[in-house]
Amino acid sequence: MNAIYGRQSIDKKDSISIESQIEFCKYETRGEEYKVYSDKGYSGKNTDRPQFKQMVEDIKNGEIKRVIVYRLDRISRSILDFAEMMEMFEQYHVEFVSSTEKFDTSTPMGRAMLNICIVFAQLERETIQQRVVDAYRERSRHGFYMGGRVPYGFTREQTVIDGIKTSKYIIVPEEAEQVKTIFNMYANPTISMTDVLHYLKENGMENLRGEKHKWCKSTISSMLKNPSYVCADLDVYDFFKSQNANIVNPPSDFIGLNGCYLYTDPNSKDRKNVKLEGHTLVVAPHEGFIPSDIWLKARDKCLKNKEKKRGGNKAKNTWLAGKIKCGRCGYALISHKSDITPYKSRFYFRCQRQRNYYDCEGVKSLYLDTVESVVCNEMREKLKEFKQLASKDNSEIVNPILNELKVKEKQVDREIENLMNKLPDANEVLMQYINKRIEELDKRKREIQQEIYNQSIQKISFDLQAITDHMDKWDVLSFDDKRNVVDMLIEKVTATEDNISIVWRI
Repeated sequence: MNAIYGRQSIDKKDSISIESQIEFCKYETRGEEYKVYSDKGYSGKNTDRPQFKQMVEDIKNGEIKRVIVYRLDRISRSILDFAEMMEMFEQYHVEFVSSTEKFDTSTPMGRAMLNICIVFAQLERETIQQRVVDAYRERSRHGFYMGGRVPYGFTREQTVIDGIKTSKYIIVPEEAEQVKTIFNMYANPTISMTDVLHYLKENGMENLRGEKHKWCKSTISSMLKNPSYVCADLDVYDFFKSQNANIVNPPSDFIGLNGCYLYTDPNSKDRKNVKLEGHTLVVAPHEGFIPSDIWLKARDKCLKNKEKKRGGNKAKNTWLAGKIKCGRCGYALISHKSDITPYKSRFYFRCQRQRNYYDCEGVKSLYLDTVESVVCNEMREKLKEFKQLASKDNSEIVNPILNELKVKEKQVDREIENLMNKLPDANEVLMQYINKRIEELDKRKREIQQEIYNQSIQKISFDLQAITDHMDKWDVLSFDDKRNVVDMLIEKVTATEDNISIVWRI
């Protein structure tokens, strides 16, 4: 059976519709049976398209013997993807036909011409991409609205700048008052972001954009870094200049009335604005409402806090880090230090959700050393259930599949973390993509974790003796060795001040 494939990324006057593509392709079927596959709204830069994937599946099932397209770039604009596709066509004995570009894929010359055309198709795509980037940069330099989520405290209205229709921010008084409160509080050196969250909750200052936009640290952090709010004067100009940002406007434009747009450098490795070097600042057409001295105090504090935290996420206080969860809401329990006296301190666990949102009762008086002692005793008791242990020689056997799965799990975690870091700067389109991709990665992570669990069960007889030896000398084990043992034995620990429950991996 013939397959007719059509693709159109966007509707434009100078682009051929999918319906027209299909009509052109029908001629090549010569009256034979055919099936139509069409992807509307998808780019040709890759093959991540639902109908294309379905066509490939049908080819592999032996249902398709001939693929017809209106033009080569309708099916692919990537040399690598096209080469893989042609290899797949050859493997399943599928003929490829372009209705407007006559190619005979059965001859060396035909295949060579095909490859030359796909090179130019990719060149065209990359040229279009560069034009889009250049147009974006040029429009942003003029202060045009470039899309994305409207910051809290503003709404958007249509306007005209230099004869071009665009949009600009308009202050929403009720939201703006809350923003002012947040900035005024955080500008105080003694006030933390947690203190701000606590104040908002205690005073009933809910986020006015609804339940889906509850206050949290990431929301407030993004707000404090956003120059849209500042009444940009020469002090603001000097601040960004000192950070080596690219400032489009001359100092004379910084008159203390307008806010600013900050465009992140797409080539920058720093997506969290720890440093502002390479980012572009433009005086915006809307009014700012946070005085520059307040905004600068808050922004400088964010920079210093972020510098302190860089590289500081590695577990160091408890070997239960990442395993222990709040027994009430399921969020992670994080270790904190409490100073009992000027010379004595003690660590305790605190619910991350209670800390960030204040909508969980949390755990009270749950001391770290007490919990670790309970879990350690439970691990010893659990190991007693296994009467037959493998020999020490077998305990040295390494499972390469298990190691490979753990590497994959770390790679997925790293990609999820990178995507999460992009959320504060993402527009609506990118936000949708990131959310979709994170869901896919989270599903993949659960699959990998299940495979790891299955491999761990198969390997457990080799590891039990080594684990038992470790438990016998627990007090002298290194921190990393303790975490490795816990990782092999325990899936999760849930705790409240009254109960500690363990989900085992064995």
